[in-house]
Amino acid sequence: MAAPATVGSPADGMAEELFELELLGGPVETRYRRVRPEIEAMPWGTLDVSRHPPALVAAARDSWTRAAFQEHRTGIAMALTLKALMEARAPLDLIALATRFPLDELVHVELCSRMAMELGGAVPIVHDPDRLVARPLEGVDPLLRCGDLIVRFFCVGEALSIPMLRGTMRASEHPLPRAVLGRIVRDEAAHGAFGWMFLDWALPHYAAHDLEVLARAADQTIDRVKDNWEAIRKRPKGPKSAVHSLGWMETDAYLELAERSLERNVLRPLRARGLPVRSTAGAPAGVAGEAPSAGAVGYDSSGSS
Repeated sequence: MAAPATVGSPADGMAEELFELELLGGPVETRYRRVRPEIEAMPWGTLDVSRHPPALVAAARDSWTRAAFQEHRTGIAMALTLKALMEARAPLDLIALATRFPLDELVHVELCSRMAMELGGAVPIVHDPDRLVARPLEGVDPLLRCGDLIVRFFCVGEALSIPMLRGTMRASEHPLPRAVLGRIVRDEAAHGAFGWMFLDWALPHYAAHDLEVLARAADQTIDRVKDNWEAIRKRPKGPKSAVHSLGWMETDAYLELAERSLERNVLRPLRARGLPVRSTAGAPAGVAGEAPSAGAVGYDSSGSS
């Protein structure tokens, strides 16, 4: 299983690596399948790519493999956040809820990778393994360091992902991408609520300057989301039936939903909690082409630069 996508430039002295994934198999895979049996229950082998324009299939391959890479990055973000929660001595039950999130993301990596394989195979992606996600703040207390990660990964990335994934799932007309997206949506619902649970507990412990730090983290992450919206404008245009069958939704509908969701699911809740974010919604104008769905869902909860 390969999940490609090029992310930035490698750090000085670092060589780029091809992003590839594998299963160990045997008893280890058997135990994994017992934990998450829904992966094998998907209607694999039912998507006939010969019915769709080759250029659109190629774009879908690219989109789903980039999605797998993105989900892998998000898994790293979840693991970093879990460590930070423990270092900050967050409530035990809150930490316990977060322990399932890295596994969820690994499941999503496999689902997106297998979607790429259904479409004809993953596209090559090289990356710098030292620049996969935003790193924790240094020189601050553990609670602020944890809050910075929570805001980036959950209050922006994961909170925005839910309506986008749900909208794309509803637009999907083929059972396979619809099932894959549906599984991801069910997992992401818990992820999207988690950031607000944390902030509602942590806010009384933050000073005014801490809230400014958290607001900057939100603004920086939102800026990267908007950069991704610009990339979505350039996706190839194709027949609506093919777009919906391959697990995408039309670009104008996608970006309209993105703008509404950013305002409703991210900006308003942040401001209601006293974070002075400067960002506004505002999707790009002059849209053309077709937008990918789960593949490059239009958000990036890994928060990398």
